[in-house]
Amino acid sequence: MSKRQILLLSSSKVHGYEFLEYASQDINDLLSRNNVSSVLFVPYALSNHDEYVKRVEKPFKQWGYKVVGIHTQEHPVQAVNQAKAIFVGGGNTFRLLKKLYDLDLVKAIRKRVLEDGIPYIGASAGTNVATRSINTTNDMPIVYPPSFDALKLVPFNINPHYLDLDPDSKHKGETREERILQYQEEEDAFTVLGLREGSTLYVEGNSAILKGIHRARLFEKNKDPVEIDVGSDLSYLLKE
Repeated sequence: MSKRQILLLSSSKVHGYEFLEYASQDINDLLSRNNVSSVLFVPYALSNHDEYVKRVEKPFKQWGYKVVGIHTQEHPVQAVNQAKAIFVGGGNTFRLLKKLYDLDLVKAIRKRVLEDGIPYIGASAGTNVATRSINTTNDMPIVYPPSFDALKLVPFNINPHYLDLDPDSKHKGETREERILQYQEEEDAFTVLGLREGSTLYVEGNSAILKGIHRARLFEKNKDPVEIDVGSDLSYLLKE
């Protein structure tokens, strides 16, 4: 049985809330339950790592946690191996995954989360890389990772920032739903959980619950998309 303890956020920022505020209770519950005092932050999805750490430090310091930027550590793999919790922030998913591969962090993070059971928190791009692949990210491929395969902490994909069709919009391009369904036309496509802003997936071992403040939309291959209410049990998605 997996020891994973994972909190996957659609976004760090939600309208009407401060940075990470909407998920503060879930974050604190996860970290306090594991007696965490220091969080290793992975800022590679953005180019200015120091500024990103400063932004993350503000709420975490208020909650009583120290934040250490992995980019400040001489040996990143060793930093992961010694971490008590990991937070991977948002930005560009391609940039983030490439850096994780470049620094040999993919296997290191996967082992710490799945085998050692340390808490993993992801937001946006940090949520994308926690899944099977980054095929369903909304980001532009500004760099090229060696593979679209991600950390595989869960056996399906997620689409953070999922948007519904606006019937009053004059934009006639493809909707997010159409894009995901196009992805699932491929033979090797996975299930996709569309997380709207403010929706969060919490995974503990072989249990998965939708949390947060908004519903999600689930896309299972060869099935009609369905709405998922906050509090719903999605544990069956963890069966590979």
